[in-house]
Amino acid sequence: MTVTGLVLAAGGSRRLGAAKQLLPFRGRTLLDATLDMARSCHLDDLVVTLGGSAAEIRDTVDLSGVRVIENPSFADGCGSSIRSAIPHIDTDRVVLLLGDQPMVSPFDVRRVALVDAPIGVCRYADGLGHPFLFRRPVYDDLSTLHGDKAVWKLLHSGKHPVTEIATAGTVPVDVDTQEDYERLLANEES
Repeated sequence: MTVTGLVLAAGGSRRLGAAKQLLPFRGRTLLDATLDMARSCHLDDLVVTLGGSAAEIRDTVDLSGVRVIENPSFADGCGSSIRSAIPHIDTDRVVLLLGDQPMVSPFDVRRVALVDAPIGVCRYADGLGHPFLFRRPVYDDLSTLHGDKAVWKLLHSGKHPVTEIATAGTVPVDVDTQEDYERLLANEES
């Protein structure tokens, strides 16, 4: 079994108004923290998609040990990042991670990566959330995704069996707005 971690970090941060990947977090950047978490999972391959602020991210963030895929269509939403990365993934499984969600547990990443169903998802106390697992039979569908919520539509489509993994706590904060960022920082302090 081989697993790729796919970190989506191509967004243009329209709602936030600043490159969220570069926001300060734990003495570095938000994306650095997410990539550190992803590296600690010891997956077979680690890929990050970049688009908005790509040059500044390359100059600022530690991308060592990570394959970078440029997404020229990043303004079209997360679906375009997944679509642009899938042709570059050779492993049998891909775990989808959000570049603005550094508080995901590496333990949960490894647990969801072991799911035998075509799709695996974490079931937190307050609902479903990342990380998601997609196995090779789903890759064709991933390569045609469009929009920000496309992966959720695929998850709920009924086209592929889905296994939910019971996960402790609530869905980790992902940063789309200033309020989300403040909530992430408050959660970090508690």
